[in-house]
Amino acid sequence: MATAEQEAALRRALRAPGTPSSDFDLNPAVVLPEGRKLRPAGVLMAFQHGATGLELVLTKRSSRLKHHPGQIAFPGGKVDPGDADETAAALREAQEEVALDPAQVEVLGTLPPHETVTGFLVTPVLGLVQGDFRPIPEPGEVDEVFAVPYAHVMDGSRYSVQGRRWRGQRRLYFTVPYGSYYIWGATARMLRALAERVAP
Repeated sequence: MATAEQEAALRRALRAPGTPSSDFDLNPAVVLPEGRKLRPAGVLMAFQHGATGLELVLTKRSSRLKHHPGQIAFPGGKVDPGDADETAAALREAQEEVALDPAQVEVLGTLPPHETVTGFLVTPVLGLVQGDFRPIPEPGEVDEVFAVPYAHVMDGSRYSVQGRRWRGQRRLYFTVPYGSYYIWGATARMLRALAERVAP
């Protein structure tokens, strides 16, 4: 699929019907408390131009972090008081984490939010990187910045369900590994939701 077709597919995906997702989608036995307060956050699904089409920008979180060390994630984070909304938070965090200038990002729109086990309501912000982007990892937060081909993350057959023990119970989650990168959990779930909307 040519880059222009991939871009068109992403734009169409934003118009497709969709529902919020959750880390608990595959674990229906989990009873979530009524009235729970979720903290708003935004992550940037940034696609850049590569040699063979669009590529998704992802990070490997620092192994020194207290929460989710070494995991694969989108640039992004919680909404701070100075952020206008989740989109602003995603763009600010992307600049802080990987040195992506917000002016280089064409924001296409947002996808339905995703609830995480850590109590965040995450809004995925879909964007296209314009011009030359040379990522610079923020040493305290990011060990590595890498790119995954659009064709990989938009291929539903590459996703699988796996499980592990978490807080005394077996928890199921989506994965979409790429080479040595183990993409799983909320990141894989949000990507799968996008892939479902892209699929004809």
